[in-house]
Amino acid sequence: MTVAPLAVAHPDAALARERLTFLLQLAYSGELGAARAYAGHHAALRDREERRALMRILRDELHHRHVLLRMLGELGSAPDPRRERKMNLVGRCISAFCRVGGWFAPMYGAGRLESQNIVEYENAARLATIAGLESWVDELLVLAEVEWDHELYFREKSRSHVLWRVVPGWNVPLPRPTIRERYAAWVAGQRPMTRVRASWFVR
Repeated sequence: MTVAPLAVAHPDAALARERLTFLLQLAYSGELGAARAYAGHHAALRDREERRALMRILRDELHHRHVLLRMLGELGSAPDPRRERKMNLVGRCISAFCRVGGWFAPMYGAGRLESQNIVEYENAARLATIAGLESWVDELLVLAEVEWDHELYFREKSRSHVLWRVVPGWNVPLPRPTIRERYAAWVAGQRPMTRVRASWFVR
């Protein structure tokens, strides 16, 4: 497979490419964990509309895996086998919990995780720009927007439950259009290098 050329205009292009590869590996395995978890969540639901919504979200996560795998290949890289095994196990454990853990906990947990995924794909779009892979930017921002949709769904579902009043919340994402607005503002600025940190959940 042909490796995308490195940009020469930005002095941090090589470092951005390295960080982007790592971030895409994190996201790829994270999507596996999510897909496994949502499969169990879907099976545990009784409401038909909720089941249909979860199936759409599950398909989105699998599509994200397809996109990320292609990008990793174009970078001359591949998924991290160790992290794949870990997230497969994590996802299966969550899947099993969804079948016995009630309705609220899976909805709440999914919302928290999806809120983090929005930022992950925004950071990937910035790193792609520095790395000279501008053709990837729109696709990565679309992934961020889809994760925004997922977070909203799970948050609204969680808010309908009485336990929402007593559990700690998370930072509610800004309106959906701000995903592209933030990227545009970053491009118009000095384009600082984006740091990549692996959360404890996928480390």
